[in-house]
Amino acid sequence: MSTEQAATDETHPSRFHWQRLILLIVGLIFLAVGVAWQLKLLPFGSSLPRQNAIMVIAPYQHQGTWVFDDSSAGLVQEPFVAGVPEMIDVIVADIPDADEGFRLLFSAKPFPKFQKKLIWLRGDQGGNYYRFEDSDMEGWICPAMFKYYETAPKELYVKAEPMK
Repeated sequence: MSTEQAATDETHPSRFHWQRLILLIVGLIFLAVGVAWQLKLLPFGSSLPRQNAIMVIAPYQHQGTWVFDDSSAGLVQEPFVAGVPEMIDVIVADIPDADEGFRLLFSAKPFPKFQKKLIWLRGDQGGNYYRFEDSDMEGWICPAMFKYYETAPKELYVKAEPMK
């Protein structure tokens, strides 16, 4: 180190330490935001599950299966598969023209006049199998469910209504 550099460092030692401290603080802030994002503690972000007690979607038939759109969750023609279309057929049996669209209310808690209670059976391939409480009919609900719930509810309550 030259004599001039040594003299500069001795006369301005605080500048070097402040730079390190600022870098350390900025790094800790980024780390804290990253941890908060992973733990879903931030009040913003599209990946956070909904907080509504009762959710509503409007399934309809497209290319021979039930699908639904939910722009707020980033879902377009999201299909129901693996037994769920047959379960939907049961709950819409009394709704005229249900294939053109109907309202499906669902919740992890019972609500007045719900139609069917679904019981969680097991997780599989990122989704979850549920069955109607009153029958052996079961179906797989895909990972899109996590747009609505942080974890798979042990019970789901559903009700199908005609569009008005």
